[in-house]
Amino acid sequence: MASALTGCTLADLARDCEGTDARVEEMAALDILDSRPDEATVARGFEKVDAGCWADSGDVVVYAERTYAFPGTRAEVAAHYRTAAQQGGWSPDPDALPDDLRFVKETMSLQIVFLTAGLLAEEGRGSRPDLSTGAGYSISIDSYE
Repeated sequence: MASALTGCTLADLARDCEGTDARVEEMAALDILDSRPDEATVARGFEKVDAGCWADSGDVVVYAERTYAFPGTRAEVAAHYRTAAQQGGWSPDPDALPDDLRFVKETMSLQIVFLTAGLLAEEGRGSRPDLSTGAGYSISIDSYE
């Protein structure tokens, strides 16, 4: 009865991250995560790509993220990633707002998020002047499996 009402089976609801290790490694190795404007540096404490999987209510998402500190402007970061994304086969996300830096490729979604002191505190990253001045940002890729 539940599957008739929700369109989901118990197997769909029970999906988890089992068997996604290879996909996580593949996502973490995507070239776009290492692409960055000149003078951008990997933020202290974020030397490795943060990659993994999460599952919720039958949705399984594999993700990879890098965090950079950049002494320049947001406009310089945006220009860099618009070019790098296009060269890497990414297309602007048709559902994104005009100022959003969101791109899509196959089953993946790429997003650039500029970090502010408030956002860092919200995410439990504490006070990070290196990320809340200039154009500290994260680049993340999600793939719904």
